[in-house]
Amino acid sequence: MELPSHEIETNLRNLGANLPEDVRLVAVSKYHPVEAIRVAYEAGQRIFGESRVQELVAKYEALRGIAPDIEWHFIGPLQTNKVKYLAPFVHMIQSVDSMRLLDEVNRCAQKHGRRIPILLEVHIAQEESKGGLEDDELMELIEYVYEHEEDYSGIELCGLMTMASFTEDEVQIEGEFLRLRSLFDRIKYSGLLRHPEAFTELSMGMSGDYPIAVRAGATLVRIGSAIFGER
Repeated sequence: MELPSHEIETNLRNLGANLPEDVRLVAVSKYHPVEAIRVAYEAGQRIFGESRVQELVAKYEALRGIAPDIEWHFIGPLQTNKVKYLAPFVHMIQSVDSMRLLDEVNRCAQKHGRRIPILLEVHIAQEESKGGLEDDELMELIEYVYEHEEDYSGIELCGLMTMASFTEDEVQIEGEFLRLRSLFDRIKYSGLLRHPEAFTELSMGMSGDYPIAVRAGATLVRIGSAIFGER
């Protein structure tokens, strides 16, 4: 059920008061109408996360005239044949989970003369249904990009993203987030990044577990229902 405007504003204000200054809020607006995004925007929110290409493109078109400084982050599974629709405008793609997808983002970005910031999605959760690269796949991809850096002018490797297991066991969730933080540190100081100064983002934590993610070192938290209500 969609929340009234004043509740969205109150939720954003409360979240802002609880998040450290170095943690940015991605308002997950998927399935919520343009009007709800406009309310959040007018309350000061600038980063919005979407997980369906068609929906994101429609919202971008509807809002770019009145909210040109929105940062659109794509946070869901992305098919390679849909990348071309995002490449002209998306601010960040958080869910790059294969070399094939990375190559297509790079190709489409180059076509538009852009360098798109990306996060690599890592499989941390115990559920097999959750997406993402396994540790060895992650390191192989990073090493390959390092060795062929001249071919990847269309992407900027900015960090990692994950989803924790769907469980109420906070110890398990914290352990998963800390494992991602450890992977992040390992990569950042591995010598396998051409631009380690750009590798700064850890996107983890959602409405139900973001305080744990923040304690574990998240720099981006993806929060939807705690802002806009359930859909």
